[in-house]
Amino acid sequence: MSQVKQVGLLAAGCQPWNKDVCAASGDRFAYCATLAIYIYQLDHRYNEFKLRAIMSEHKKTITAISWCPHNPDMFASASADSLVIIWNVTEQKVVAKLDNTKGIPASLSWCWNADDAVAFVSHRGPLYIWTISGPDSGVTVHREAHSFLSDISLFRWHPKKKGKVVFGHTDGSLSIFQPGSKNQKHVLRPESLEGTDEEDPVTALEWDPLSTDYLLVANLHNGIRLVDSESLSCITAFNFPSAAASVQCLAWVSSAPGMFITGDSQVGVLRIWNVSRTTPIDNFKLKKTGFHGLHVLSSPPKKKSRSSQYPTKNHHTSSTSEAVPPPTLTQTQAFSLPPGHAVCCFMDGGVGLYDMGAKKWDFLRDLGHVETIFDCKFKPDNPDLLATASFDGTIKVWDINTLTAVYTSPGNEGVIYSLSWAPGDLNCIAGATSRNGGFIWDVPKGKMITRFSEHGKNGIFCIAWSHKDSKRIATCSSDGFCIIRTIDGRVLHKYKHPAAVFGCDWSQNNNTVRIWDYTQDACINVLSGHTAPVRGLMWNPEIPYLLISGSWDYTIRVWDTRDGTCLDTVYDHGADVYGLTCHPSRPFTMASCSRDSTVRLWSLTPLINPLQINILADRCWDEIIGNTDRAVESGAPPLLCGKVSRDIKQEVEKLTGNIRGKKLRWFSECFSPPGGSKNLWDLVAVIKGQDDSLLPQNYCKGIMHMKHLVRFRMSKAQELTTVKMSKFGGGIGAPSKEERLKEAAEIHLRLGQIQRYCELMVELGEWDKALSVAPGVSMKYWRKLMQRRADQLIQEENDDVIPYCIAVGDVKKLVSFFTSRGQLKEALLVAQAACEGNIQMSPLFTSGSSNSGGDNTDDYNELLHKVSKELAEWYFQDGHAVLAACCHLAVENIELAMANLIRGNELELAISVGTVLGESAAQATHYALELLARKCMTVTTCFPSLGYRDLAADLLMMIPDNKLQLVKLCAFYPGCIAEINDLHEKCNLPDVEECMRLAETIQADGDIFETIKYYLLSTEPEKALPIGIQYVKEQLRGSDWTLDSVCPYLDLLSYIRTERLVLHKCSEFRNELLILCGYIGALLAIRRQYNSIVPALYEYTSQLLKRREVSVPLKIEQLSEELDAWRACTQLNRRTNELACTPPSESQRRVYSILVSRIQEEPLKGMVGPDYVTGSNLPSHSDVHVSCLTGLRIQGPVFFLEDGKSAISLNDALMWAKVNPFSPLGTGIRLNPF
Repeated sequence: MSQVKQVGLLAAGCQPWNKDVCAASGDRFAYCATLAIYIYQLDHRYNEFKLRAIMSEHKKTITAISWCPHNPDMFASASADSLVIIWNVTEQKVVAKLDNTKGIPASLSWCWNADDAVAFVSHRGPLYIWTISGPDSGVTVHREAHSFLSDISLFRWHPKKKGKVVFGHTDGSLSIFQPGSKNQKHVLRPESLEGTDEEDPVTALEWDPLSTDYLLVANLHNGIRLVDSESLSCITAFNFPSAAASVQCLAWVSSAPGMFITGDSQVGVLRIWNVSRTTPIDNFKLKKTGFHGLHVLSSPPKKKSRSSQYPTKNHHTSSTSEAVPPPTLTQTQAFSLPPGHAVCCFMDGGVGLYDMGAKKWDFLRDLGHVETIFDCKFKPDNPDLLATASFDGTIKVWDINTLTAVYTSPGNEGVIYSLSWAPGDLNCIAGATSRNGGFIWDVPKGKMITRFSEHGKNGIFCIAWSHKDSKRIATCSSDGFCIIRTIDGRVLHKYKHPAAVFGCDWSQNNNTVRIWDYTQDACINVLSGHTAPVRGLMWNPEIPYLLISGSWDYTIRVWDTRDGTCLDTVYDHGADVYGLTCHPSRPFTMASCSRDSTVRLWSLTPLINPLQINILADRCWDEIIGNTDRAVESGAPPLLCGKVSRDIKQEVEKLTGNIRGKKLRWFSECFSPPGGSKNLWDLVAVIKGQDDSLLPQNYCKGIMHMKHLVRFRMSKAQELTTVKMSKFGGGIGAPSKEERLKEAAEIHLRLGQIQRYCELMVELGEWDKALSVAPGVSMKYWRKLMQRRADQLIQEENDDVIPYCIAVGDVKKLVSFFTSRGQLKEALLVAQAACEGNIQMSPLFTSGSSNSGGDNTDDYNELLHKVSKELAEWYFQDGHAVLAACCHLAVENIELAMANLIRGNELELAISVGTVLGESAAQATHYALELLARKCMTVTTCFPSLGYRDLAADLLMMIPDNKLQLVKLCAFYPGCIAEINDLHEKCNLPDVEECMRLAETIQADGDIFETIKYYLLSTEPEKALPIGIQYVKEQLRGSDWTLDSVCPYLDLLSYIRTERLVLHKCSEFRNELLILCGYIGALLAIRRQYNSIVPALYEYTSQLLKRREVSVPLKIEQLSEELDAWRACTQLNRRTNELACTPPSESQRRVYSILVSRIQEEPLKGMVGPDYVTGSNLPSHSDVHVSCLTGLRIQGPVFFLEDGKSAISLNDALMWAKVNPFSPLGTGIRLNPF
C-alpha cells in the first residue's frame, strides 16, 4: 500500500490554443489542458459537478476532443504527435488508438451518421474518416474534402442530413459538402472581405438544430451571420452593441428554439440571442478575460422534483377564487432565459458551468495553469498560500485550504522556471524566466516592481531570496554564472561554473550560498530507481535521512538515505515531476508540480507512524525528539530533529496545566495535512469551554460552533449593508388583455373588493402590489398569499423565495429549498437562526396550542442537527472526513464526529481528539485504539519487531477494560517463546506453559470461550481451532443464533498466529474458519451498511465452499438466496433514473426478516455507513488499477493484497478488515490496511 497519501489536487485550467477543447454529454462535461483531459460528472445527490477522471495518454499538446453523439461513454481526442485516441469514460480506459495520422489532426469530430467513425483533418486537409471497428474498420479519405486554398480552423457534420459537412477557414470562407449535390468550396466570405486577401478566421460554426440548411457562422472581426447553405445567402447579420466586440465562440441552446449564446474574445461577456432579433437579448459580464470556448449541456442537471404543484386553472372565476399567476419573467420579458447550463472556458484557463436561468455559476474554476508547472513554494510566514510558476508565463498564488487561486501575475513573461518568496511579510515574489531575466512581483498590488537583466537573454533556472538578509537575491543561469545581487540591482558576487547551473540556495545559518556540483565531491550513496532524469529534490526538515525526489519518469520517490532504500514510489502525476516543496509549519505535508499542469498535495505522515504512536502513548521526549546524529544511525526508529518539533517541545515545557491536551493538539497539527484539522481542534477547544477571545482570527472562515454561527454571520452582514440588492421586475402579457385586467382591478379596489384586486394582481404577476394590500382582507389571507408566492418561486428555483419564507416563519420549507439545491451551508445558517429564536412564526397563526413555542425550539433543534448531518455527509463523501467531523462537533454531536474520523481512517487524529474530549468520546476512542493497535500488528512490516509489539501493547493499555484485547495481541505475536513470555508478563498474563495447563483444566469445566483463550496463548494454539469451530457450527445449526452469539468466538480464533494457521495439518480447520468468518463478515457488512463489499463477501464464501473440502452448516444455494433477498429488500440495484423496480417477493421478505433478526443493531451507532478515506475523490493520472473484488477501476487510494498483484480500493480493504479479518485471497493471512 502506498505510504505517501495524496490529500489535495489543483487541477489544470483549459488550454486557450486550440478550438474544440471543451465538450459535454448528458451529465458530464470535459475540457483539456495541454496534456490531459479533465472529466466532470454531476453528482445527482448533491446536484454538483465533481472531477471524476483525468485522462492522460497524450504526450504532446491535445488539439481537439469530441464526445460521441450516440454513446455518452465514448469520446475521442487528438494531439500534436499525430495521435487519435478513443476513450471509454466510465471505465477510464483507452478503447482504440490511431497513431501516425499523416499530419497533425487539428480538428476532430464523430461522424453523426455512423456509429463508430471519427473524422479528423489537418490544416489544409484532406478529411480522414477512421472507422474504429466492424468489417470496414480502417482509415479512408473523404472523396472531395481536400486541396483547400486556406487553412481549416474547424469543421462540423450535420446532425440530421447524412454526410453533410461544413468547414470554416482562416480566410473567413466556408466549404460545404453533401452527397448528391455540387460541392461548394470557399464560399460565403463576409462581404467586407470580398476581393481582399485579408484573413478573418471562422471562430465558430454550428448547424441550426431545427433546419437542414441553416448555419450560424462567427468570424473573429465580422461578427455573426445566419446563412443558408443551399442558396449560399446570408439570412441575418447580427449586430453588436460595440464595434470593439468580437466573437470567439457560440452555441445553440437546445432547450429554447431559435436561441443561441456567444462569448466575446476580449472580455468575458456572455450574450444571449434569438434568431428573430439582430441585437442581443441580454449580456452578462462573467469574467474580465475573454472567452475561449462554449458548450451548452443538452440535458441540464435534473433538480429534485417538488411535490407542491399549482392548482389547475379554475373555469368559474368569482371574486374570491384563486388566480393562477404567470411564471416570473426577466426584463426582456418576451424572451425568458432558458434553463440551460453553459460550459464556459476562458483565455486565462478558467473553466465554469453557468446556469443561465438562475444567472449564477454552478461551478467555477476561476484560474488554472494551462502548461507545465516548473516550481512551487509555500509562503514562509503564511503557509496557507502556495505559489506556482509555469511555462504559461504566469505565477499563481493558491489558498491550499480551499484549493482556489487568489492571485495571478500579469503574464507574458515567457517561461517562468523558478520562484522565491520574499522573507517576512514583504508579500513579494521573485521570478526567473527563460528569456526576460528575473523580476520581483508585488503580489497584493499585482504589479512588477523590479527587473534583473545581468544574465542577458540566457535562461535563469533558479532564483533564491535570502531569508537572513532580505536585500539579497541569488540567481543561476544557463550562461554558467551564479550571481548575487541586492534587490535594487547592484551585483555583489559573480561565480563562474564550467557549465549551465541549475540550482542554488541560501544556507539557513549564515549568509553564504551553497552551490552543489555533484561531479566534484566524493559520492556517499547512489539512489537508483528512477528511469529518467531527476529534476526535484527535497530533504524533509524533520527527519534528516528522508529525501524526496521528483523525476521525468512521472514518479515521486521517497528514500531512506541511510541505506539507500526506496520507501515508496508515487505514480499519480501524468507527466514529468519538476518542483517539490514542504509546508513550513506542517513538515509532513508536501506539494509537487508537474508537466501535467497540476499541483498535488501529499501527506508523508504514514512514513513515520511509530512516532505518532509514541506521542499518543505519552512516551518520554527521548523517543520523540532527538539530534541528527542519533536519527541517522542505521536502523534507528524515526526521531524528529527539526525546528517545528523543537518549538512544540519548548512551548509544552512552559505549560503548567492541560499539558497532555496541548501536546496532542500541537503535534496533531504538525502531522496532519491542511484541510480541517485546525478547524477541528478549534471546535474541540470551544466544547471544552475555552474563552472565545482565544479563537484565531480565521476561525469564522471555517465551520463554526453553533453558538457562534449567527453572531459571526451578523457582523459579516453589517459589513455588507452598503451593497444594494437588485430585483427583477414582474411579468408582461398581451398589452390589451393586461390593460383590461388592470382596469378591472382598479374598479374592484374602489369597490372595496380587496381580495379580488389581489387575485387579479397575482394574475398580472404584480405580486408585490397584491401582498402590500392583502392584510386588508385578513392576516390569514396575507399569509396564504405569501405561501403561494413562496411555492411559485421554489418551483422556479428562484432565490427571491427567501424573504417570503422568513416573513411567515416557514423555516422547514426554506431549509428544504436550500437542501434540495445542495446549498447546505445556507440551510444550516437558517436552522441555527431559528434555534436562536431569530425567525418567529407570526403569532396570528400559531393559534391553538399555547405551548407551541417550546415545541418549535425542539423542532428547530432537530432540523439543525439534520442539516448539519447532511452537510457532514456531503464533506465525508467528498473525501473530507475531518471537515465532516467538524460539522458534527459544531452541534456537539461528539459520537458522530468521532465516527467520521474513524470511518475516514484518521485513527491518530481520532485518538488525540477523543483523549482531549474525555468521557463523552470514550467508546469511540477505545475502538480507534484497538484498530491502531491492529495496525502495529501487521506481519513482516511491523511484527515481529519488539518496538511495534510494545507500541501495540501501550495503545491497548490505554483502554480501561483491555484484558481481551491484550489476549489477542499475545496470541497473535509471532516471536520466540522467550519474547512471547516477556509480552505475557508485560500484559499481566500467565506464561505459555501455565496457559496450556489452564486451558486443559477449564476445558474439563466446559467454559468454551476461556478454553479457546488459553489454548491460543499456549505452546499449541492450534488446539483452540476444533473447539471454537465446533461451537460456532453448532450455533449455526440452531435457529435462534445471532451475530453477537458467534462473533466473539470467531474474532478470538482469528488471532491465532498466522504461521500455525497455515500449517498443512490445520488445513481443514483453516478452511472452515475462513468460510465461517466470510459468512459472518457478510452479515456484519449488512449491519454496518458496507454495501460495496456485501456481494463480494458472499461470493468469496461461496467460492471457498465450492473449492474446499469442509463440513459446515452452509449451502451455496442458501448464500445466493440471502444475497438476492438483501438486494431486493434494500433496493440497491435501483438506479437513480429508474422509476420502477420489482418489489421483493414474499419468500425474499421472509429470508431478509430472518437475516435482520440475526444481525441486530450495531452497538457503535455512528460507525454505520461506508468508509471513505481522504483522497478517495482524487483521480490519479497514470496509476490505473482494477479491483479484484468488483472488477471496476479503483478511484482514490489502492491497497495491494499479499500476492503483490491483486488490488482493491483502500476503502473496501478497510471495511473488509473490520468485518472479516482474513484476506480476500483465501490464504489465511490477516488483512491489515489501517
